[in-house]
Amino acid sequence: MDSYHVTSEDERWIARCLLLAAEAAAADEVPVGAVVVINGQLVGEGRNRIEAQQSPFAHAEMEALQHAVQQLGQKRLPLATLYCTLEPCFLCAGALLHARVQRVVFGARDPKFGAVRSLATLLEDPRLNHRCTVVEGPGADASADLLRTFFRGKRGR
Repeated sequence: MDSYHVTSEDERWIARCLLLAAEAAAADEVPVGAVVVINGQLVGEGRNRIEAQQSPFAHAEMEALQHAVQQLGQKRLPLATLYCTLEPCFLCAGALLHARVQRVVFGARDPKFGAVRSLATLLEDPRLNHRCTVVEGPGADASADLLRTFFRGKRGR
């Protein structure tokens, strides 16, 4: 994974993701939010809707990708950055690769289901015809706090 300097754009989009994550928590969903940005413009956004839709595919990242694909009328997003509050799982990481997203910036790490860290070295393999930069961005503490609060409430503490 790359180290990089956090920009005001990164902070702006992670803040939007945190708002979407809070909406998910208010709807009793795991608080994860995601946005897709191309050239500084929002082209897709989503939040977890797994319980509401009774679907294993209703992850925030998948919803943001689908929204971007519909809005742009194309299935590949080679100039896109996906921002999300939580490190994407294997399902979402696969979708990001398929969409040819250029960059992924995530907040909190997911030690149980996170896939991006393990895929980061694969993504740098020169034999692949696609490159995706993966970075841990701003908002890790705020994202982790939102998740902790949500799950503490689920456990009744």
